[in-house]
Amino acid sequence: MIRIIKYDDNEGKKLFEALLSRSQLEHGNVQEIVNGILSDIKTRGDEALFEYTKKFDKYDVNKDNILVTKEETEKAFGLVDGGFIEIIKRSAERIRKFHEKQKTNSWLEPAPNGEMLGQLIRPLEKVGVYVPGGKAAYPSSVLMNIIPAKVAGVNEIIMTTPPSKDGSINPTTIVAASIAGVDKIYKAGGAQAVAALAFGTESIPKVDKIVGPGNIFVALAKRSVYGYVNIDSVAGPSEILILADDSADPEYVAADLLSQAEHDELASAVLITDSSELAQKVRAEVEKQTAVLERKDIIEKSIENYGAIVVTESIEKGCELCNSIAPEHMEVSTREPFSLLPRIRNAGAIFLGHYTPEPLGDYMAGPNHVLPTGGTARFFSPLSIDDYIKKSSIISFSRDAMKALGEDVIKFAEAEGLTAHANSVRVRLKK
Repeated sequence: MIRIIKYDDNEGKKLFEALLSRSQLEHGNVQEIVNGILSDIKTRGDEALFEYTKKFDKYDVNKDNILVTKEETEKAFGLVDGGFIEIIKRSAERIRKFHEKQKTNSWLEPAPNGEMLGQLIRPLEKVGVYVPGGKAAYPSSVLMNIIPAKVAGVNEIIMTTPPSKDGSINPTTIVAASIAGVDKIYKAGGAQAVAALAFGTESIPKVDKIVGPGNIFVALAKRSVYGYVNIDSVAGPSEILILADDSADPEYVAADLLSQAEHDELASAVLITDSSELAQKVRAEVEKQTAVLERKDIIEKSIENYGAIVVTESIEKGCELCNSIAPEHMEVSTREPFSLLPRIRNAGAIFLGHYTPEPLGDYMAGPNHVLPTGGTARFFSPLSIDDYIKKSSIISFSRDAMKALGEDVIKFAEAEGLTAHANSVRVRLKK
C-alpha cells in the first residue's frame, strides 16, 4: 500500500534522498564487460560486431544482411494494422509541428565601425538512434528520437536495433522509423551497437551523436563513448509527481500515478497535496486499481519503494517541494493550474489540468517525451532540435575596429602571461 507522509523537514528530506538515490547504473561488473566490448569493436570492427550479435541475439549477421532492406520495410507495413499506422502518422505529424517551432536561425550583425559578429547554426552530419529490441516495441520513442533530428536537418539518421533469432525486426519499429524519416536501419543491439556507432565499422558508419534508450549495457556504453561522440543523456528510472488540491478526482490521480509505476520497479510515483481527504481517497484508489492491472507485481514494488503521498500545509509549499524533486513528469491537478505555473521552476514536462494525463505527452500531444530524470530537470531540458544542431561563432573586424580594442586585448593577454597572444595584436597595430 502507498504510504502517506505528513510533511516535515525530516520526512521530506528522507523522501528526496530516496528518490534521487535510485540508479540503474550500479550493476557489479557490467561496466567491465561493456569496456571489453567497446575495445573489441574499436579494434576489430565488423568481425567483433558480428560475433557479439551471434552471441547475444543468436542471429548470424554479416555484411550482406545487417541492413534492413526496402523489401523488409514494405513487408513490415503489411504486418502492422492499418488503423494503428494512421495513429502513428497522426502522432508523427503533431511531434513534427511542435519541433518545427523550436527552429532558430543563424544571424550576422554588422556595426558601423567595421565590426561584424554573428552565429552560424548547422545540423549534425550523422546521428545514431538506438532502439531496444525484444518482444516489446516502443514506436513512440522511435518517433520522438528521429523526428527532431529530421526537423533539424540532420543529413543522415541511422538506427540500430537488436534482431530476433531469425533476423527480423519488430514490424511496428520499422514502420515508425520509416514514417519518422530514418535513412538506414541496422540489425545490431546492445553495447556492441553503441560501439559501432561511436567508432564506426566496415558496415556501420561513425556518427556524431547517439540518442535513444536502452538497458544497462546500452546506458553504460553510451556513457563510456561520450567524448568520442555526443550523447543525449544517460536516462534514469521513470518518475511522476502530481500536485493536487481537493478539486482533483482521486480516481484520475491514482490512475496517473500507476501509469508510471508500471514502467519498472525503480519508477517513482509521488502525490503532493494539501488535502488529507484526497490523500486517503487516492490511497484507496491505488490499491483498488493495482489489483486489476497486468503489471501488478512491478507496480507494487515500485509503489512500496518509491511511491508516496505527501500532505503539506499548502499548495504553495507543495510547489517548493516539487522544485526540490525536479521531476521528469509533473501534473498540476488543481482548480487553477495556470496560476501555479510561475512557481514551477524545475520539471521536465508540466501537465496542466484535470484532463491532461501524462500518457497524452508520451504518445500524441507533440512535445518530446525524452525528458530529464533523477532531479536533472534542474539543469537539463527535454530532447529537442537543439540536440541535433551545432553553433559556430562568426567574428570579423576591420582594421579600425581591431585598433579600437587592440590595446585592451594586449593588456588582457599580458595579464595572463600570454605574450604571444599580445604580440598577435601588437604586430597589426604597428603597421
